[in-house]
Amino acid sequence: MSLSLSAGDWTALWLTLRLAVTTTLILLLLGTPLAWWLSHTRSRSKLVIESIVSLPLILPPTVLGYYLLVILGPSGWIGRLMQALGGQHLAFTFTGLVIGSVLYSLPFMVQPLQDGFSTVGRRRLEVAATLGASPLDTFFHVVMPLSRHSYLTASTLTFAHTVGEFGIILMVGGNIPGKTRVLSVAIYDHAEAMDYVSAGTLSAGLLVFSFMLLLAVRIVSQHFESQGR
Repeated sequence: MSLSLSAGDWTALWLTLRLAVTTTLILLLLGTPLAWWLSHTRSRSKLVIESIVSLPLILPPTVLGYYLLVILGPSGWIGRLMQALGGQHLAFTFTGLVIGSVLYSLPFMVQPLQDGFSTVGRRRLEVAATLGASPLDTFFHVVMPLSRHSYLTASTLTFAHTVGEFGIILMVGGNIPGKTRVLSVAIYDHAEAMDYVSAGTLSAGLLVFSFMLLLAVRIVSQHFESQGR
């Protein structure tokens, strides 16, 4: 593999992994309370929030990427705010990539967690409360252990989805080597330049990686099921 990949490709690999890890960690923090609320609320706004969370599943990534580019760019309200604070706008930056990835991968984190929290049931929560456990103690010592399979699935899907993102990445981040050029963009560059050896090597690597990741999740899921959760 190293014989056909350039230093720029290895940089793109590192940038992709960094983006995927960052996005997954942020969504674990943001997605957990959101999924918990969705799994237990009786608010009339639940259907609206669920629809917003699920929107990236059917919305073309270039559409979301376009609006983010407008908002984060020098003429957008976030871009202008950043510049007013002495910084720079977030379009074509790694931070912009993270924002786009977090929004586009949101359903891949929230939906598995919501399903997992829903299966815990209120009875276990009530038992923990009668034993004097606080809501936080109940969540960390009852809900999370019972939802470990959902956390594994959500984290894996989020990570893998971020690794494979292309449309929103290209719209928000462009193609800046060492800064916003991730693996999916690098593959496109090689194919466009008719460098099919490099494009094929990167594509094969992503294919094997994705398969092994999903296989590992299946194996662990079967283990959890055999253990009775």
